[in-house]
Amino acid sequence: MEASVQNKGELEPIEKASRDELAAVQLQRLKWTLNHAYNNSPFYKKRFDEAGVHPDDLQSLADLRLFPFTTKSDLRANYPFGMFATPMEEVVRVHASSGTTGKPTVVGYTRNDIETWATVVARSIRAAGGSARDMVHVAYGYGLFTGGLGAHYGAEKLGCTVIPMSGGGTEKQVQLIRDFNPDIIMVTPSYMLNIADEMDRQGIDPRELALRVGIFGAEPWTEAMRLEIEQRLGIDAVDIYGLSEVMGPGVAQECLETKDGPTIWEDHFYPEIIDPETGEVLPDGEEGELVFTSLTKEAMPVIRYRTRDLTRLLPGSARTMRRMDKITGRSDDMMIVRGVNVFPTQIEELILKIPDLAPIYQLVVSREGHLDKLEVNVEMRQHMSRGWKMDASAAAAHANELRHQIKALIGVSTTVNVLQPDSIERSVGKAKRVIDQRPKG
Repeated sequence: MEASVQNKGELEPIEKASRDELAAVQLQRLKWTLNHAYNNSPFYKKRFDEAGVHPDDLQSLADLRLFPFTTKSDLRANYPFGMFATPMEEVVRVHASSGTTGKPTVVGYTRNDIETWATVVARSIRAAGGSARDMVHVAYGYGLFTGGLGAHYGAEKLGCTVIPMSGGGTEKQVQLIRDFNPDIIMVTPSYMLNIADEMDRQGIDPRELALRVGIFGAEPWTEAMRLEIEQRLGIDAVDIYGLSEVMGPGVAQECLETKDGPTIWEDHFYPEIIDPETGEVLPDGEEGELVFTSLTKEAMPVIRYRTRDLTRLLPGSARTMRRMDKITGRSDDMMIVRGVNVFPTQIEELILKIPDLAPIYQLVVSREGHLDKLEVNVEMRQHMSRGWKMDASAAAAHANELRHQIKALIGVSTTVNVLQPDSIERSVGKAKRVIDQRPKG
């Protein structure tokens, strides 16, 4: 049985398949997906017809480039259920984005889709070193956000004991981690640092806990933040990737034995890298925008979905499936400040090179007259002494150093404010790194 194979830690046959074997599976599934979308989704039939393409035009994987892209605006324009390719009586669950920048994007799942999702998340947890013997603390938000239930069903599929904590309530999070002693935690990396701060406040030594692996996703994070988390908590930190429009968490997972970028589960999700400006498909190894086509989704197949995540495709290592590099930023949250392209992750890297600064920061972009202004607010580290107050001269020195590094390495002038610990509002989910106050339009 599949569960017993997973429990033993053995790989599924497809994880060990040759590239040729995998390509054959992908081509078969891609042909099915294009036909399913064309025949059952009015949106895709119209889009394909307008582009002058038909599913029969796909004779090789390379032919996918003939088909049109799907964007988040397409999902919003077809709110709520216009992207579905199965009758509603076959849809057993819906999820949706928060809709903070417009109408929420709604996704649907058939029973088979839920099973597929659980399978890829179970595979992901196993790749992170998990097994049925483990207890998993899920601190992703439950509800319409895909993180909590996606992680939950995958952990149960693997046979783990699940603690469905959800997000928020940091003191309670730490209490349960201390009392239940889970082996694995699944949470956003920024919120993991909040949990680490709370452990410090409660005088808990994380190295005395059973916690050994953190599976972190839902936001870009850097190698420097991985090192920070691993050193503070004494755990292995690995990256899980996913997005609700494509499935949810579990589209790709970093393997514990290599920690060299998430392996894409290519039997279910076909990746491409494109030039964000031209839409041209780029060869493996070149950086561009990540595009996904689902290969097995029934309720809501997505064809060439533009994720806006910037990365590159790399050869397989721990698995024969290709890897994706760390997300360097997003083509839609890239700030252009006085003509300079700036990603939050670039500034985060520089913050983490200054030992006294915490990776808790916000970037505020505003406009003075006709010129953009970038303000970097960052906290000093929380010292173990509760009564410690920040030394003003040290804070000024660190502010000057960070301002100099940003100017020298990124090429943009900034105002840097070094703040007391706990000055920046904490997020229980994805950290809000950028506040853009510039006039729209």
